Amino acid sequence: MAVRAFDSIIIGAGPAGEGAAMKLAKAGQRVAVIEAYTQVGGGCTHWGTIPSKALRHSIQMLADYRRNPLFHHTLDQVDVQFPDLLRASDAAIDHQVRTRYRYYQRNRVEIVFGRARFVDPHVVKVMRPDGASEALRGDHIVIATGSRPYHPPDVDFTHPRVLDSDSILGLQHTPRSLTIYGAGVIGCEYASIMSYLDVKVNLVDTRDRLLSFLDDEITDALSYHLREQGVIIRHDETYDAVEPADDGVVLHCRSGKKLKTDVLLWANGRTGNTEDLGLEDIGLAPNKRGQLEVNESYQTDQAHIYAVGDVAGPPALASASYDQGRFVGAHIADGKCDWKLIEEFPTGIYTVPEISSVGRTERELTAEQVPYEVAQAHFKAIARAHITGHTVGMLKILFHRETLAILGIHCFGEQASEIVHIGQAIMRQPPPANSIQYFAETTFNYPTMAEAYRVAALNGLNRLF
Repeated sequence: MAVRAFDSIIIGAGPAGEGAAMKLAKAGQRVAVIEAYTQVGGGCTHWGTIPSKALRHSIQMLADYRRNPLFHHTLDQVDVQFPDLLRASDAAIDHQVRTRYRYYQRNRVEIVFGRARFVDPHVVKVMRPDGASEALRGDHIVIATGSRPYHPPDVDFTHPRVLDSDSILGLQHTPRSLTIYGAGVIGCEYASIMSYLDVKVNLVDTRDRLLSFLDDEITDALSYHLREQGVIIRHDETYDAVEPADDGVVLHCRSGKKLKTDVLLWANGRTGNTEDLGLEDIGLAPNKRGQLEVNESYQTDQAHIYAVGDVAGPPALASASYDQGRFVGAHIADGKCDWKLIEEFPTGIYTVPEISSVGRTERELTAEQVPYEVAQAHFKAIARAHITGHTVGMLKILFHRETLAILGIHCFGEQASEIVHIGQAIMRQPPPANSIQYFAETTFNYPTMAEAYRVAALNGLNRLF
C-alpha cells in the first residue's frame, strides 16, 4: 500500500483538531485532517454545543413570546413541539459546517474522510466509507477525536425510550414526561429546555447540589428557577437499574425511589473516543474514561503524538479545546510555545436564564483565607433589562479588599455568557490595571447590560468604607 507523507496529521475535525490544523497550515506545513464523520465540525457542531445552544435560543424566544403582552391574544395559536425546535437548529449547523470547510480550503488543508487506525507510531491507516483504504505518514500526529456520552453496560441504549445527549437530537415527538439522570451542565440545560415545553421533568442529581463547581449563590438561583418552571430536583440519588418498557422507562434508585416517565435521558459522564485507534499497538493506553494522559505540552508518552480536546480530559470545552489545538500547533511548528493557556477560563451554561463565570468562588476564597468583598448588581435595577423584559439575574464580582483586584466574576441571567467577558478582560490584566476601580470610573453606554459592572463596582466599593 502506497503511503502519502505529511508534516502533520490531525485525527478529528472538531474545535481542537481545527485549531491545530489552522496553526500548522499557517506555519507552512503540509497538513492532513482525518474525520470519521461525513462532515467537519466534530461533536461540538453536530451533537453538542451548536444544536443544544440553538435549541436553547429557540426556547428563549418562545418564553419571550409568551411573556410579551403584545402577543397574549395569539398564545392559543402557538403549538411548538420538540422536533420543530430541532429543525430550527439545522440552519445553524449547516452554516457552521460550510464555514469550517472554507477555512480548510483557504489554508490548503487536506480533509480525508474515514476511520483512522495506527499502523505504527508515524503511520495511520484510513478506512474510507466506500471500503477503500489508504495510509498516511506524519512526522507529528495530533489525536483530537473528542468524546461521546458514557454508556454503562447495564443500561439498554438500543431501546427507543432510553436516550443520551446525542440520540435525543433524533427525538421525533415531545414527551409528556422525562427523567434526566445526571445534573451536570448537559442535564441542567436539557431540564431547562424541556420544562419550557411543558414537559414534566425529574432531574436526578448524584450530588448534594447542582453544579457544585459554581458559586453557591448562582446555583441556588438556578435551582429556584428550575423548580419554579416545574422541574423536580432529586439530590444525592444513584441509579440501581433502568427498566425500559413499551409505555415508559422506570429509573430504580438505590434509595428505593422509582421514577417512571415517558423517556429517560442519560446525562452522566462522557468517554474519550479512543476505541479502535490501534493505540495499544504503539504503546499508548487510555485511562478508564477513554482519555489519554498528556504532559503540560499535550504530548503523550510518544513525544511526537499529541492529544487535545475532550480526549485529553478536562475542561472539555469547545473554546478551551480550540486553544489547546492552537497551542499544540505552535509547539509542533516551533519546537516550543512561548505563550501559556489561561488557567481560569470562562464557563458558560445555557440554561434559561443562562450562567457564566470565571475565576474563584466565595467557597474557594474562604478556604484559602483570602480577604475578599462582594460587589453585586441585580438585573432588576438595570434599565436595559427592563426594556428587554429580562429582569431575572445578577452580576456578582468578588474582589480583594486590599488590592481591589478582581478575583472572580459570576453572572446569572440573559446574556450572562456575553457579559462575563467584559470582566474577564480586566481580570486578566496585571496589577494595578486589574482593579474593580476600573468599572467605577468607566463610562458605559446607557442603557446596556454592561452597565451592571458600574452598578456592581459602586456597590462593592461602598462596602469598604
